[in-house]
Amino acid sequence: MHADELRRRGLFAQVLVCFWKEEPTVGGVLRGAFAPRVFIVPLFISEGYFTEQVIPRELGLCRNGQMDFPRVQRRGGQTLHYCGPVGTHPSMTEALLARARAVVSQQSSPRPPLPAETALFIAGHGTGNNENSRKAIERQVELIRARGEYAEVHAAFMEEEPRIADCWRTARSANLVMVPFFISDGLHSHEDIPVMLGEPAAEVQARFKAGQPTWQNPTERQGRRLWYAPSIGGEPGLAEVIMERVRERAEDEKTV
Repeated sequence: MHADELRRRGLFAQVLVCFWKEEPTVGGVLRGAFAPRVFIVPLFISEGYFTEQVIPRELGLCRNGQMDFPRVQRRGGQTLHYCGPVGTHPSMTEALLARARAVVSQQSSPRPPLPAETALFIAGHGTGNNENSRKAIERQVELIRARGEYAEVHAAFMEEEPRIADCWRTARSANLVMVPFFISDGLHSHEDIPVMLGEPAAEVQARFKAGQPTWQNPTERQGRRLWYAPSIGGEPGLAEVIMERVRERAEDEKTV
């Protein structure tokens, strides 16, 4: 989706996609790139093992296990620019807020709650194997909280404290909005999180198999209403975040 949007803008000679576990692969994508300047943007939420080691290694930017490598490299007649992941860019704050506003505004009656009447939760996986994942979410919570738009702003995690399932008692507000800080909708956002929020697993599975939303917005539980948004990675504005990463690298290297 984001590649299609960038192609539509006509700013690049090519817009290529590649994947770690699917075709076209990360290791082979550069064989199809013919432009003299190549910008590589990891569509990941945080810095970590994949963005700092796996992807650079597969692209031939570094040796196995090497983390300190040049982010700009010349190879033949090309200059390769390795950008930071989209999830850590400051522009992600606006994307998260857009997601939160959109899911609530879809309700026409009764009156959708205002942000000042709402607790906003940014939900992530959380893992002891990579603390950067947690840091990216906590940073967004700090940035959004500082804006003062929402009555409350909290982080919530699947496998770390504070837990997603505890949001009902964490929030003081009667209205809750939860935005999954995932790069795409999949098992975690479609199935695991709705169950953690209290939906029966069998019902979630039945809805999923029927092609229905696995969470009904808003759902009332424990005296509160919760709106659950699609994952941040599907936000249309993410194409602009990708562009910001490209501009950032271009300006840093004075190659505009």
